[in-house]
Amino acid sequence: QVQLVESGGGLVQAGDSLRLSCAASGRTLSNYGMGWFRQAPGKERAFVSAIRWSSGSTYYADSVKGRFTISRDNAKNTVYLQMNSLKPEDTAVYYCAAILGLTYATMMRWTTYDYWGQGTQVTVSS
Repeated sequence: QVQLVESGGGLVQAGDSLRLSCAASGRTLSNYGMGWFRQAPGKERAFVSAIRWSSGSTYYADSVKGRFTISRDNAKNTVYLQMNSLKPEDTAVYYCAAILGLTYATMMRWTTYDYWGQGTQVTVSS
């Protein structure tokens, strides 16, 4: 019903910037919430950021606040994650996810989301 495809990952050096994209298809995203999660080797899948499609309200994990920015493009049905001042600890596979009716209480839990992309690798070297 909703297909998500991430892109934009790569290998960069500490301090560099990178922009991830998540293109959605299958249906319109009105009333949906979109989230970004990441999973580093040996770690649990962790919340990074989320956005309410209709209102544009944004939310961030403390670890990325002030460095990352989430946004959406209605015409392209795409959500972005702009990552600045990247650190080696940002290295992970980044996943885009979608849920109909995102709530604040559950948005940080990966089990909340119904639709997932395949992930894109981000590697930050020192």
